[in-house]
Amino acid sequence: MDTDIVIVGGGPAGLAFARQFKNSNLRITVIEKAPLESLQNPAYDGREIALTHRSREIMQNLGMWQRVPENEIYRLRDAKVYNGTSDYTLHFPEPKQARGGATDRLGNLISNHNIRRAAYEEVATMNNVELRCGVGVKRVETNKNQALVELDNGDILTSKLLIAADSRFSQTRRQLGIAADMHDFGRTVIVFRTKHSISNQHTASECFFYGRTLALLPLEGHLTNCVITITNTKAHELLDLSPDELAKEAQKMLNGKLGDMKSAGTVHSYPLVGVHAEKFYGVRSALIGDAAVGMHPVTAHGYNLGLESTEILAKLILQAAAKGRDIGETGLLEMYNLKHQLHTRPLYHGTNAMVTFFTTDHTPVKLLRDATLRISNNLPPLKKLISKQLTG
Repeated sequence: MDTDIVIVGGGPAGLAFARQFKNSNLRITVIEKAPLESLQNPAYDGREIALTHRSREIMQNLGMWQRVPENEIYRLRDAKVYNGTSDYTLHFPEPKQARGGATDRLGNLISNHNIRRAAYEEVATMNNVELRCGVGVKRVETNKNQALVELDNGDILTSKLLIAADSRFSQTRRQLGIAADMHDFGRTVIVFRTKHSISNQHTASECFFYGRTLALLPLEGHLTNCVITITNTKAHELLDLSPDELAKEAQKMLNGKLGDMKSAGTVHSYPLVGVHAEKFYGVRSALIGDAAVGMHPVTAHGYNLGLESTEILAKLILQAAAKGRDIGETGLLEMYNLKHQLHTRPLYHGTNAMVTFFTTDHTPVKLLRDATLRISNNLPPLKKLISKQLTG
């Protein structure tokens, strides 16, 4: 074999997975179609990633957390959910306990580009990882003996195991013949930072207005990342605005809750599509990160699940390698699939159902939405269950 494991995709999940094999005897090759410069100095893309206490633990174990500047790790103290124009909130306060003991926060927020840079810097220190950047994958093929990857430049690589980590629209997953449930919400996500005169109190907010939603991710006390989701047919109404005009639109949506709001950066937009693979493995192949599960951002669980997938699969591979077993055997991959599906499948479908419910604007549903928040607020076991999901 040319290498033990080929990873298609050098994003934050693919690189975190490669980092799991530091100090092992396994040889890892990462294929990334973007140039090396984009891994070394990733551009800011507007996305602020909410990380659970479990994700922080995984990133610390991988050396990634320590590489993020301390002043760019933002505290997420608590969270509130609003429905329509009502001021009533479903409140999730900071937990008294979390993994590792007492805590003063639900979780942390880190910009996606900082996570990507930290993952690359860790992988760059590894002698057993080869990064092949600036080249795409033309074809993949697997059989009981090996996995084969043909690159756009004509090179062919063989390995014991192939890993797809090339986004929720994974071409590798398609070539492996693995079906996926793809839910197109028909909406566009618009993200931008704002400065404001009233403190956000480090509180995240999810505001389910009528026709659009607004999520507020607190960074510094007077700096917030705004995430608007709006139907595709009306997205141009916001994307045609200047950054400052867009900030004023958010101020209007919030009825001035954060005071005077001004733009604090660039505006970015993405299609809103959720994906869950039917299974997370094939013959000598497995899916991790968004190639396995691409979540709706409302629960902020996307990268948390991606990190979990890297840890679950890597542990199984390292255990097999230590015993001299085949790291691409079906039984190992089935075990990974079972463990990761148990958590992701109910969370994926539950999130989609919840989003559909809170974005349906018929009058009877509007009333039911408000009642649901009030009932949930007064059911401690339910709130505790949701809080445990938020904190990991």
